[in-house]
Amino acid sequence: MDLRQLEYFVAVAEEQNFTRAAERVHISQSGVSAQIRQLERELGAELFDRSARTVTLTVAGKAALEHARSALAAAGAVGQAVGEVTGLIRGRLTVGMVIGCNLTPLFDALATFHQAHPGVEISLVEDSSDRLIEKVRASTIDLALIGAANTTPDGLDALTLISERLVAAVPAGHPLAKQRRVALRDLVAHPIVCMPRGTGMRTVFDQACAAQSLKPSIALQASAADAIADLAARGLAVAILSDSMAARYRDRLTAHTIDDVDTPAVLALIWKSAHSPGIRELLAHSREAFIKPDPT
Repeated sequence: MDLRQLEYFVAVAEEQNFTRAAERVHISQSGVSAQIRQLERELGAELFDRSARTVTLTVAGKAALEHARSALAAAGAVGQAVGEVTGLIRGRLTVGMVIGCNLTPLFDALATFHQAHPGVEISLVEDSSDRLIEKVRASTIDLALIGAANTTPDGLDALTLISERLVAAVPAGHPLAKQRRVALRDLVAHPIVCMPRGTGMRTVFDQACAAQSLKPSIALQASAADAIADLAARGLAVAILSDSMAARYRDRLTAHTIDDVDTPAVLALIWKSAHSPGIRELLAHSREAFIKPDPT
């Protein structure tokens, strides 16, 4: 028997269907069937009951399944160990990023990682922070950049990249622009433009308002800081941004830290396990990118 036969056997056992198993391992159904038949001849026993629409394991098949999985896992571990020793990391990494984020150091980290390990295929997907957290928990993505309120999700490892307080940003001539200090209660008299639910900044803002039983008027929502700033600069609403975001628009917006919102909005990388050498390497590149001095 060989590892390919064991891979097909496990696929059929888990899918309970030869067609779906063939799609999973990317060969024809007849190819899967032929290899399973060959494996059964070598073992001297039928592994599947094919009499019903759903393929089920025989007693012999049940006995073989966990051993087949262990053999495949061991083979994968051999390749990983050799890759780590030789510095040749291969495979695929799926990285999540909260919608609307434009964090240049993360892109720098992805670029330097790709240059160092061209054998790893990188996929980048955008989603809300809430959904990204669930995808990391479910292992459908390897790690993700999320926004959170003060703390990172329980049960996951995290690298906090940015932790900042919220600010209210308005154009010159707005009543709040002349105030020396701004509190949440000052904002409820004005329409608000902010990030959508599921983002770290919005979570911080909503929780702070709820704690004071305030009901702000969320007139506009946008996923990108540039859009929020543009809407606020036109006098349509008060922008809720982080301190560093607002600093980029100081030429057209006046920003005030919201006095009674002490909880910071956090941007962090989260992951479930760093056993993968690819994840460990990407985290190392991320740390280097974020501690690198800003030339400006």
